[in-house]
Amino acid sequence: MEYHRKTQEEPVQNLSFRECSWPFWPVVPIYPYGQRRTLRTEVVPNTIWTFEQVQGILYVVVPIRMTVVKLDQGGLLVYAPVAPTAECLRLMRELIAEYGDIKYIILPTISGIEHKVFVGPFARKFPQAQVFVAPGQWSFPINLPLSWLGLPLKRTYILPQNSQKTPFADEFDYRILGPLALGVGRFAEVAFFHRRSQTLLVTDTIVSIPDTPPTIVQLDPYPLLFHAKDDTFHKVENNETTRRRGWHRISLFSFYFRPSVLDTVELRDAFRESWQAPDRSKKAYFGIYPFKWKPNWQQSFEALRGNGRLFVAPILQTLILNRAPEETLIWANQVSEWDFNRIIPCHFDSPIRATPNQFRQAFNFLEKNSNNNLLPQEDFELLLEIDDILNKFKITPPSKPKI
Repeated sequence: MEYHRKTQEEPVQNLSFRECSWPFWPVVPIYPYGQRRTLRTEVVPNTIWTFEQVQGILYVVVPIRMTVVKLDQGGLLVYAPVAPTAECLRLMRELIAEYGDIKYIILPTISGIEHKVFVGPFARKFPQAQVFVAPGQWSFPINLPLSWLGLPLKRTYILPQNSQKTPFADEFDYRILGPLALGVGRFAEVAFFHRRSQTLLVTDTIVSIPDTPPTIVQLDPYPLLFHAKDDTFHKVENNETTRRRGWHRISLFSFYFRPSVLDTVELRDAFRESWQAPDRSKKAYFGIYPFKWKPNWQQSFEALRGNGRLFVAPILQTLILNRAPEETLIWANQVSEWDFNRIIPCHFDSPIRATPNQFRQAFNFLEKNSNNNLLPQEDFELLLEIDDILNKFKITPPSKPKI
């Protein structure tokens, strides 16, 4: 099989409002709200495709990704659906016309609402498909039955612990992490391994940051330009350098929320400065920009990216997986036994050329006396503050000692 070929399909320009419309955005009211572009990419020729959209808060936008795999027996398997807009469905039906109907839809998480929210609407568009969901599904503030969450009652199944008990066992293995108890909720993720293409599919646990902004993010470059500003008064140009700077800063926001290289401006000062902003439109939040970047901010990004290495997102390191280090490492060891050579996560870069050993090394932060792959601790300040609050009020169980 050809290795790591990635054919970027040219996005259609000037789509109508209706083709990109997502009317259910108020359920999870995050950017880009009711308008979502979709970009389809062929990862493995005639075998694997990704469908990308964007999501974010305050213009901190990142890709969210669905993966489609052609089955040897005919038909398609869908991992982690995205919003079924008219554009997305058109691109999906082009594959169906050539490779057969969608047979299986996989919801590989129990806590990622940005993934869960699309499964029901997507499944209703393809009534012949069976839906398989990670065990331990929950909802807040009330635990509701799966059918009340929009999943089709008569064709939704819980993924069994033994992957050999599924109708797609001849082509896929999977391993379930969790559910991990987190007090108010639980965390779980199901990693899928497609044997023939040697491809690992993951949801949120593993990421890698590209140096340049992904194509789907550049379809509307405004968020990149917004975060490329050094301060309120900075007027930026739409060029490759500016978009790249904006992407680097968005990445720091995404993983740390408040990186150490960022100074926040008092709200009253931000309001006062907004009167002199070069753009005071509603789209620009009326000129309010309460951030100032320190001169060494780029060093923080380079330390985070690590030349495109695999790593576990800081929020998972600090608030979730450290609550169950032994269980997480067992899962990571099991996954690293598979013979994969590419990884497709649901966010940031994809596909990632990686070995099982590189995957396993990303979880070294859970081990004693390991300095491999550690991120700068000064950027964890806000996450550690959140961790202290969660522990103080016993909202989540405390972190456990490293293994």
